[in-house]
Amino acid sequence: MKQNKFIPELRFPGFEGEWEEKKLREISSSYSGGTPVTTKKEFYGGSIPFIRSAEINKETTELFLTQEGLNKSSAKIVNKGNVLFALYGANSGDVAISKIDGAINQAVLCLRTDYSNLYIYHFLTSRKDWIISKYIQGGQGNLSGEIVKSILIPFPSKLEQQKIADCLSSLDTLIDGHNKRLELLQEHKKGLMQQLFPQEGEKLPRLRFPEFDGEWIEKELGNIGSFIGGGTPNTSVQEFWNGDILWYTPTEVKNGTLKESARKISELGLKNSSAKLLPKGTILITTRATIGDVAITQKECTTNQGFQSLVVYSSDYNWFWYYWIKNNTDELIRKSSGSTFKEIGKHEIKSIMTFSPSKPEQQKIADCLSSLDNLIEAEERRIEQLQLHKKGLMQKLFPVIND
Repeated sequence: MKQNKFIPELRFPGFEGEWEEKKLREISSSYSGGTPVTTKKEFYGGSIPFIRSAEINKETTELFLTQEGLNKSSAKIVNKGNVLFALYGANSGDVAISKIDGAINQAVLCLRTDYSNLYIYHFLTSRKDWIISKYIQGGQGNLSGEIVKSILIPFPSKLEQQKIADCLSSLDTLIDGHNKRLELLQEHKKGLMQQLFPQEGEKLPRLRFPEFDGEWIEKELGNIGSFIGGGTPNTSVQEFWNGDILWYTPTEVKNGTLKESARKISELGLKNSSAKLLPKGTILITTRATIGDVAITQKECTTNQGFQSLVVYSSDYNWFWYYWIKNNTDELIRKSSGSTFKEIGKHEIKSIMTFSPSKPEQQKIADCLSSLDNLIEAEERRIEQLQLHKKGLMQKLFPVIND
C-alpha cells in the first residue's frame, strides 16, 4: 500500500489529499541586490530605504539611497509583501515578509511567486534550523540564491495554503502585540528609574513617593559594602572543575538575569584560585568588555576575574543598590580605561559618589522597580510560550520532509 509522503499531522477540517512537492525555483522568480559605492555621498541620503540583511523584518532602515545611487549600482527594488531571505550575515537564514518598499543589498534574496507568500514565509521559517545546519554549520559558511532556490517545499491547495498562513500569522500578530507591550514596559521602567534616582549633578530625585521628604545622603559606593574580585581555576586540572559551586563569567549576565549555563567548580578549585565564594544576594557587576551588566545572585556562587561583586553591608537593601547601579551604568563606562579592551577596576568603582535616602524610601523604590521587573519577566515568559506554541504548531501543520 502506497504511503502518502506529504500529509501533515494536523489539518483543518475540509481538507484532504496528498500535497505536492516543488523546489522554490519552480514556483518563484528571485534576485538579490547590491551596495552602491559607499564613498559616493551622492548615492546616499535620499528617500529610498536600503534594506540590509539585519533589516528585512523592519519598518524602517538605517540607510537611504538616492535615485542615482539605485541607478548606478546593482541594488534592486523590492515591494511590501515580498518574501525576503537573509543569505549571509549574523542573521543568515532569517525570512521575512517585507514591511516596506525599498532596495536590497547583495546579502538579501527576494522571492516573487503566485503562491502564498505568507505560506512560503512560514514554511521557510519552520525549516531555518535545518537550513543553517545543512548549509552553514556544514562548512560552507554562507547561503546563496541557488541554495535557497533548491529548497523543496510541500504545497497543498491554495485555499489550504491560505488557511495555514492565516493561522500562523494570527499567532505572529499576537506575539508582536506582546513584544510591543514588553518594549513599553521596559521603556517605562527605564524612564521611571531616571526619575526615582538623582540625575547627574543633582542631589535629589525628580520624583518621590508622597510620604518621603528630606535630603539624600552622599557617600562613596565603596562605603555601601565590600567589593570582591573573582578568579579562574586552572582549566587543565580536572579536579578543579565539575563540582557544586556555580562559577559565572560576564557572558552569563544579561538584562539583570544570570543564565543557567554557568560552569561549576569544586571546593579544590576554589581553594586553588583567586575565586571567592559569594553569598546569596551579592550584586555582580561586570567590569570587562560588557561593562556595567548587573545581576543579583540567588544562591552562593563564584565568578571569574571579569567582575567586581558587591556584598552590601545592609543586605536587606541590596535591591535598592542593584537598581542604583543599573541606573548609573554610564558612570561605570566613563571611568573605564584600556587600549585593547575597556576595563574598570575596584578603586574606580568604589570612588563613585552616590546619593541614598532613608531605609524605608530605599525599600519603597526597590519594591516599585521590582514589581515592574515581575511584569516584564511575566511578559517575556508569555512571549517564549507563544513562540514555542508556534514552533510546535508549524511542525504539525507542515509535512515531515526527509532530506
